[in-house]
Amino acid sequence: MVVGAGNSAVQIAAELATHTRVTLAARHPVRFARQRPLGRDLHWWLQRTGLDTLPVGRFLRTPPTQLVIDDGRYRAAVAAGAPDLRPVFSAIDGTKATWTDGATEEIDTIVLATGYRPDLGYLRPLGALDCDGHPRHREGLSTTHPGLAYVGLEWQRSLSSNSLRGVGRDAALVVRRLVAHLDAR
Repeated sequence: MVVGAGNSAVQIAAELATHTRVTLAARHPVRFARQRPLGRDLHWWLQRTGLDTLPVGRFLRTPPTQLVIDDGRYRAAVAAGAPDLRPVFSAIDGTKATWTDGATEEIDTIVLATGYRPDLGYLRPLGALDCDGHPRHREGLSTTHPGLAYVGLEWQRSLSSNSLRGVGRDAALVVRRLVAHLDAR
């Protein structure tokens, strides 16, 4: 069983399903985006249009669901039932998964491909987090503690902030602003 509904989960599940029976368990529906709209890679379009770097992160209270970038084979695999897409299980007991409809399935391996969520609870006593545990920041710079900064957060500045395409750009901006903060002291 692979747990998750993003790129990694769907890709891992589809590749494993060519060798064995795989269940893809997801809390949300899998949403696909064509990898090559109008004959060009989606990342090319995101960069060319500026959507990849558009600094809209501060305006998003609830970031949109990430799409599975697909050349057609992952959607086809899921549609064919290899992997078998199901809602997340309601219980695990030993090697048995129980689904919300009461059905059970024997499993021998669980691959968690559920993404990540920063664990910044140690900053809570400082007042650096909001009530949901998210950093209080503007484009990576703490709004509560001068000199505290973040890099790699989802939608920190843009769509690509938590990816290899965008984290370096955000880090460079954060460093420039931290240097300016230190120079001003």
